[in-house]
Amino acid sequence: MPSGAVRSTRRQVLIQFSGSLPGRTLTLTPTTNQTFRDLKLSVLPDSSQSSDFYFARNGRILEDSDSIFGAPISNLSTLILHRKVRGGGGDGGATGAESRDCYLNMYAEKKPDKVDPNEQRLSKWLNCALSNEPLREPCVIDKLGNVFNKEALVEALLGKKLPKAFRHIKGLKDMMNIELSRIPGVEKGHGDAQFQCPVTGLEFNGKYKFFALRGCGHVLSSKALKEIKSSSCLVCQQEFKEHDKVVINGSEEEVAVLRERLEEERLKIKETKSKKVKNGEVATDRVIGIKQKALAKDDGSRRADSNASAKRFKVVDLAPENANKEVYASIFTSSKKSEFKETYMCRSLPLGRN
Repeated sequence: MPSGAVRSTRRQVLIQFSGSLPGRTLTLTPTTNQTFRDLKLSVLPDSSQSSDFYFARNGRILEDSDSIFGAPISNLSTLILHRKVRGGGGDGGATGAESRDCYLNMYAEKKPDKVDPNEQRLSKWLNCALSNEPLREPCVIDKLGNVFNKEALVEALLGKKLPKAFRHIKGLKDMMNIELSRIPGVEKGHGDAQFQCPVTGLEFNGKYKFFALRGCGHVLSSKALKEIKSSSCLVCQQEFKEHDKVVINGSEEEVAVLRERLEEERLKIKETKSKKVKNGEVATDRVIGIKQKALAKDDGSRRADSNASAKRFKVVDLAPENANKEVYASIFTSSKKSEFKETYMCRSLPLGRN
């Protein structure tokens, strides 16, 4: 062997490629001072990609700086050349998340609990939108189609405790009484649908669309109103128009339409009031009210004067023209104090009269 040459041994290794590399196997005879990095450079076509690969044997990663002969490998051992998976880890290399802080930050934010959409739907249709208690009659809806227990809504109005989502409800005029048809044999508050369409029998549970009629308040399914086309209520036969139908727990688009209708109604009320002010009707009403108060005050003063005059009235004021007032007044016992003294047993007469 010439001087300066690197001595080799008879130890041979099998190089097997995996992953995105071609599925082939090479047999190499490494030198004594050769490292696994040198071995990678000898088998890879592009040496600049050597940092993207690593050797492994029997699931154990072999470091690039280790000597091949210093590693616990025997002759004809199979070394598998893997490509590193960036960002995912699992290959034994760097994952970018070895520090404890990374793991703590990963679990620092509590993920919201997943809500079953069926349970959420049932809660919206079976419970009061304000108190979240089971619906119990009497029930009402607002002009946006939300369903409430009337008692809970009135208490919130009186206590001024309405949430921001229901601030459009100003008083009783902003709620409508509804008539729900109870399912026969179903107990109150047992967790399932309690009400149904009185025509089709569809359950009031959110699977079907329902409308409330403004005139009578009866709640009917959309299917009933479509199949039986009529301009009167199918329960009480009261006439209604298309805009009298209020969808209950509608979609975002349907609620947006109801909200626009609500704003239009409020604008009409404001315009009507402003017209009355311009025409002087409101001022006239105020003047009439002031006059009525003044007249009532005058009437009260006149009555007081008449009562005072009645107290000052004397019998002699009604005496005839030619009559002696003293003689006329003597007819009445109240006109002059009597000289007779009476007790509960007898009358005391002056001397000379008994």
